[in-house]
Amino acid sequence: MKFRGLLLPLALCVLPAGCATGDAAGNDTGNSATAARTIAVTITSKTGAHTFQVDRATTAAEQERGLMFRTDLTDSNGMLFWPYPPNGPPREANFWMKNTPSALDIIFIRADGTIAHIAADAVPYDETPLSSGEPVAAVLEIKGGRAAALGIAEGDKVSWAK
Repeated sequence: MKFRGLLLPLALCVLPAGCATGDAAGNDTGNSATAARTIAVTITSKTGAHTFQVDRATTAAEQERGLMFRTDLTDSNGMLFWPYPPNGPPREANFWMKNTPSALDIIFIRADGTIAHIAADAVPYDETPLSSGEPVAAVLEIKGGRAAALGIAEGDKVSWAK
């Protein structure tokens, strides 16, 4: 998925292509940097704590590529765009699903760690911008439908090792 904010393309998908560690087709190449960049993200909701093992996209290039072309998403992985945006204060985020073959739940996270908005079941390949609606400090992308299945909602707390 791609991000479009201030007319700068930024891939979203926290899930579409994964931290720029794959080949041109978006396949993981087994680079050890991938393992080092995978972190646990926990969302605490009314239904309990839900932990995801996610790739972390920190640079503009990694965030632009996001989860594009990725077809290997599981119920427990995804991508975290943090800090968002790179080298800047929180701002409103707009993501799209260009070149992203899997539906995603795009979770926009405020600076205080609470969920501001969830763009649920974002449609694969759709270039319609999906907005956070307010400034955010991070964005988490997980497999489409997981937030609803787990009872994750706006206002829930998101945490990870910073």
